[in-house]
Amino acid sequence: MTSATITGEKKTPSAPEEVITSAHLRLLDVPGIAGKVALITLDNGLDHQRPSTFGPGGIAGLNAALDAAFAAEPAAIAVTGKPFVFAVGADLSQIATITDHDSARATGVLGHSTFKRLTDSSIPTFAFVNGAAIGGGVELALSCDYRTMAANAPMMALSECFLGILPGWGGTQLLPKIVGPENAITVIIENALNQNHMMRPAEALGLGVVDVVLDAADYLEQSLVWMADVLAGRITVSRTNYAGAEFDDQWTSALERGRLIADMRTHGASPAPYRALELIALSRTADLATGLAAEADGLADLIVSQQFRAGLYSFNLTQKRARKPAGAPDLSLARKVTKVGVIGAGLMAGQIALLFAQRLHVPVVLTDVDQTRLDKGLAGVHRKIAERAAQRKMTQDEANRLTALVTGSLDYQAFSDADFVIEAVFEELGAKQTVFAALEKVVSPEAVLATNTSSLSITDMSAGLAHPERVIGFHFFNPISVMPLLEIVRTAATSDSTAATALSVAKTLRKGPIFTADAPAFVVNRLLTRFMGEIIAAIDEGTDPAVADAALAPLGLPMTPIMLLQLVGPAVALHVTETLHQSFPDRFEVSENLRRIVAAGHRTLVSWTETGQQVLDPEVAALWEQGTAPSTGEQVRDRALAALAQEARLMLDEKVVAAAADIDLALITGAGWPFWLGGITPYLDREGVSEKVTGRRFNPPGVSTMP
Repeated sequence: MTSATITGEKKTPSAPEEVITSAHLRLLDVPGIAGKVALITLDNGLDHQRPSTFGPGGIAGLNAALDAAFAAEPAAIAVTGKPFVFAVGADLSQIATITDHDSARATGVLGHSTFKRLTDSSIPTFAFVNGAAIGGGVELALSCDYRTMAANAPMMALSECFLGILPGWGGTQLLPKIVGPENAITVIIENALNQNHMMRPAEALGLGVVDVVLDAADYLEQSLVWMADVLAGRITVSRTNYAGAEFDDQWTSALERGRLIADMRTHGASPAPYRALELIALSRTADLATGLAAEADGLADLIVSQQFRAGLYSFNLTQKRARKPAGAPDLSLARKVTKVGVIGAGLMAGQIALLFAQRLHVPVVLTDVDQTRLDKGLAGVHRKIAERAAQRKMTQDEANRLTALVTGSLDYQAFSDADFVIEAVFEELGAKQTVFAALEKVVSPEAVLATNTSSLSITDMSAGLAHPERVIGFHFFNPISVMPLLEIVRTAATSDSTAATALSVAKTLRKGPIFTADAPAFVVNRLLTRFMGEIIAAIDEGTDPAVADAALAPLGLPMTPIMLLQLVGPAVALHVTETLHQSFPDRFEVSENLRRIVAAGHRTLVSWTETGQQVLDPEVAALWEQGTAPSTGEQVRDRALAALAQEARLMLDEKVVAAAADIDLALITGAGWPFWLGGITPYLDREGVSEKVTGRRFNPPGVSTMP
């Protein structure tokens, strides 16, 4: 066996210093294979928390390793990564410095020319995807003839459209040829625009992105055995030519589905998915060289776009600020959590209990007001676990252990040894005060008492308790398993130890928390309520509901305001509005129409015409009493954005959060604000709304714009 480490040269000092991903070449003797196997391992020299990426130096190093590999004339060439990481694509810090089209296009060509050496090789090439693979890492794997994947690899995705660009190192051309148009649309368009959905190994295998998933314990050894079987003909990996006429209908339906997804998720506000669709369509008829040239053009156009600059800001918020939230206490103060209590057994409480059990692996005890409700809630949690096992999202042994961890009791004494108890009862201050008063009699003085309230005062909730310092807000967003945000709400009395414990738990739950002050409705609900209030007010005044609801469509928000109101629930929205009205009556008016809708018990607010158009439900429309002062869509949009600018500025002045970036992060991860808009405050700055309404810009650090 021989070994060498090959790297390229660093970029010029004017750009951010590149963390070089080295390419380590080893020539291996593998039983059953005549000749050597050239194994290239990608490694940036850092632990798995700093995944390997490709900048110019990393690409140069890979090229040099390929030179040496081909010169050795091996029986096969394989590429793998450092522990837990294959490769996560281009070094975004390097791409962020590019401001001209030629340099942007050269980035695509550099990746193409290197990865295509694996595609064009007369020597069989293999990708051993041992860990996380994103973007260019996936495209490197697609450039190989065969792909194995470790069963414990945490994620695989082509995330580019989520960021406002497109897969630019071969993804739009290679993936459709390998998996067909339907699955290519799923991976490139649907997953990316679905909050950047990451594939697990089983899903990647099912879609055909990889050829086999192997056990993690001896993954490299198994991959080499699989390679030997492929080379010997004992294993045959079939490939389909999707260019034939028999696939006409599949191509047509796949591209139509892709456009529909792009329309629904972006409303035309982001060009990236549409450009990617054009290139996916081109892959059917164009030879690879022609397709890659077009892909390089598309990538260049998007790299120099404002959407990509905004996407980079969003990316940095979610990858950096969410991991080190402003105002975070010293984590060394956190107490160990060995048991959790959940007060309430409704839908939200059940989701909370399941998440705690899954992530913390500690006993979780549910309670409710009577045995019938408790049994129903507990059965719902156990049913969800069984469903996940049936879907092979966990083993049956894992499901059995998880089921055993989640139990129920009507006796609060069951919480006497709990370290963290969270209440999720209905939104009524007196009820929550009663719960905490009862809990304080049985739990230890150090146990954290958390509340999932969406808007109520936690200071008032903890009034009269002997230990208000251990009370904290712990506000999840629905659905809990999907939404990354967790608002951690400190009162003036909350201790650093309590806050540190809450942060530690949030991280273990894999949430991206922000710290907020104990202000009405905190961050997301305050902003969304102000925003929806303007839409409802416009309809109350006489604006056609369809006009008001479509007013924000140019922003590409994930859903219309009325759909959002339906998702939140009219009763919940009314409660939050009334809470905010008590504190800020001049800005949060309570719509009498909303009161009537809630009183009538309506939960469904929209219906669909035969042509697929979203309209206000007829029964709801009949209740809605309108005035005679309609607005245009532009006027509705202007007033809604002005309200957001005013409210965001007031929240910063009130020190609800530490900085504008926290507001941006909260709306991105808690309300689905599009990545490609780059956060609400820089968007309001770019559109001139901030200065017009408040006389000043937000100017969050880290925002870049095209010169």
